[in-house]
Amino acid sequence: MSPQIIALQDRRLTAVVLSMTPLWYTAGADRATDRPAQVRAGSSLAWFGPRLAVVQDDACFVALVDPWRGQVDALALPAGEGGLRQFDDRRGNKRFKPDFEACAVLPWAGVEAFLAFGSGSSGQRESVAVVEASGQARIYQAGGLYAHLRAAKTFSGSELNVEGAVFADGLLRLFNRGNGAVRDGLPPCDASGELSAAELEAYLRDPGQCPVPELRGIVQYDLGRVAGSRLTFTDAMATTDGGFLYIAAAEDSIDVLTDGRVAGSAVGVVDQAQGCRWIELREADGGLFAAKVEGVCAVPGRKDRLYMVIDEDDPARPSQLCEIALAGPWFYA
Repeated sequence: MSPQIIALQDRRLTAVVLSMTPLWYTAGADRATDRPAQVRAGSSLAWFGPRLAVVQDDACFVALVDPWRGQVDALALPAGEGGLRQFDDRRGNKRFKPDFEACAVLPWAGVEAFLAFGSGSSGQRESVAVVEASGQARIYQAGGLYAHLRAAKTFSGSELNVEGAVFADGLLRLFNRGNGAVRDGLPPCDASGELSAAELEAYLRDPGQCPVPELRGIVQYDLGRVAGSRLTFTDAMATTDGGFLYIAAAEDSIDVLTDGRVAGSAVGVVDQAQGCRWIELREADGGLFAAKVEGVCAVPGRKDRLYMVIDEDDPARPSQLCEIALAGPWFYA
């Protein structure tokens, strides 16, 4: 049995949406590379050099955002099925989407690289995209890794759905989102587990010779509820005290492949001093923020500000970059 942490709602905390900016590519659409005019589905967020890197679950592009200048550039990943980079029901090719739902910046060949992870919610979604500092991008097939994650039932529960990744001290912590269906009597679960980043790089580079990195330190979480719906992980970021801050969505989805009604979202923090605490995300007027936030990272130099990205679950609408104000005893170090 893995340990379980119960998240407690902490009314001393607040998290308020200050602004929302739609993400349109500065260069517009490009038919030659199958690039749309907008960032279609913000799924995870991390700083990559001086810009925010936004990964998308239904498009083979990483959006590079300068939040101060408003510049949004597109870095093309290798094309998918049929040479396309956009995947949705209207095109009839949704089943081929790589479903990149988590990202992190970590050492790769001795320098920092941006890694995007497929969710693993189906066999098509078991790849890892690596963008090196030079901008060179490659997609590695990682079926062995995802089979290992799926077999660790205290991590994957009934359905594997990797939605967050945090790198710190040589370890990559992955987060499973427990929004799946009950399968064979096994419920879905929200959980985290750790891999050696060096072992992950070795495996991805040469899966025939290097073993799959072992998933260790699995912890399960009960994240609470918003408006009667269960909260489940959508992303996370490291904090300076060795813990992590996370975001979660209360979404009524029947399984990991189907979007559902979003009742609200929450921000939480896990630290050694205070355990796991959370509060719902709110509008400036105090109302619940009833949108699905799927990516989070810090605003440089501000412990009371975060950037988040929204997944609109509509490929025709641009994802939005939000600035969030925190108040209360969020951090203790």
